[in-house]
Amino acid sequence: MVLHRLNIIVDEDCFPLAEALVSVNSPQGWEEESLPNGDHLLKVTSETMEGLQALRDGLERFVPGSRVEFTELPDVDWQEKWRAFFTPVDAGCFRIVPPWLADEPAGGDAACRIIIEPRSAFGTGHHPTTTMCLDAMTRLMRSGSIRAGMDFADVGTGSGILSIACAKMELHGVGVDIDPLSISNARENAVLNGTEGVAFTEGSTEVLAGRRFDLVIANILAGPLVEMAGPLMDLMRPGGCLVLSGFLQCQLPALLKAYAPLGVPGKISCPSAATDPTKEGSAEQDEWICLYWG
Repeated sequence: MVLHRLNIIVDEDCFPLAEALVSVNSPQGWEEESLPNGDHLLKVTSETMEGLQALRDGLERFVPGSRVEFTELPDVDWQEKWRAFFTPVDAGCFRIVPPWLADEPAGGDAACRIIIEPRSAFGTGHHPTTTMCLDAMTRLMRSGSIRAGMDFADVGTGSGILSIACAKMELHGVGVDIDPLSISNARENAVLNGTEGVAFTEGSTEVLAGRRFDLVIANILAGPLVEMAGPLMDLMRPGGCLVLSGFLQCQLPALLKAYAPLGVPGKISCPSAATDPTKEGSAEQDEWICLYWG
């Protein structure tokens, strides 16, 4: 069976509207990728052309700055291809596995196993920003900055990987996401992991207003991170920890400019072995950045 794909490239300003159109026209999911120049690539795959053509027409009408291209994918066993792609991922003290590898023991430094049911619109743990966040959380735990019994907020939880990791570290808290399908997937993954002490709620920082947390995590995009700097900082208890990711090296200055006036603690640790030691305060992997304070 030949599959059809629509590749969509938009700049950061047009991305929210383009993503909304994709979500309405692609209920089975899509792929997202941030490009080194700050643009965003969305990949929508379908067995038929009709839905993709309707999506293209909608983009031309409502997002005239978008660039679209049709391609075809070869006739292969996509289920087996997907399973071959989804190999275990080690990050910090965690190993992320799909359900069909759930009985495979975690080894080495990866003492905690997280089971994730792959869904194309959500995180599988393979993205560098996810692995760097897990690494940062592991370092915060080992340094004593976060401890069992503390609470957390995971803003933009996606598939719930980071919230589930917090629960496995014996923290309790909440994961929020503006996408109801993400919340459904996160709850499914929480059941697969048998995790307790974590709730998933549709929304963003507004549903957490008035609450304070020992750990705040936001693995989203540069634009929302800049816009939400104030609300995210308001969620932190004095002396709390903050983990930020989802942005590129070229977007780092804007992030630092947004958070510096808000009383972010001065020293930022580097959570990745790939970090250039001359760049104190940033961990970089494939142009992606993760910052954490704590």
